[in-house]
Amino acid sequence: MIINGPNLNLLGRRQPEIYGEDTFEDFMLHLKGKFVDSDIELEYFQSNHEGELLDKLHEIGYDYDGIVLNAGAYTHTSVALADAIAAIETPVIEVHISNVHKREAFRHHSYLSPHCEGVIVGFGLRGYELAVQYFV
Repeated sequence: MIINGPNLNLLGRRQPEIYGEDTFEDFMLHLKGKFVDSDIELEYFQSNHEGELLDKLHEIGYDYDGIVLNAGAYTHTSVALADAIAAIETPVIEVHISNVHKREAFRHHSYLSPHCEGVIVGFGLRGYELAVQYFV
């Protein structure tokens, strides 16, 4: 399961100099094609609401083989999401499209990272592909 947080529904239109010009829906088609010969079933969920992200983690956090999570700005603010990741059994890979360490200082800290299997930052949308490959 790939989960995207706030404002990632605007990919392709939001700050293309940082996030690129591809929509996530178009990228998902590419990603599904990349793993078509594997046993991986890719699903996608996006929400701008912290509670919905929590609910999704609780819903799938004991049944799925892996979660690729880009929590957007909630990465830097949400103790609740960190607690949810710590509570579930499904491993989580944290992904960020941009290199958060080259951006504003508040983006340098993640509440989620200590509870994730790993973190991928700065490789654009390819970071999601790298995270999925971890689970293959």
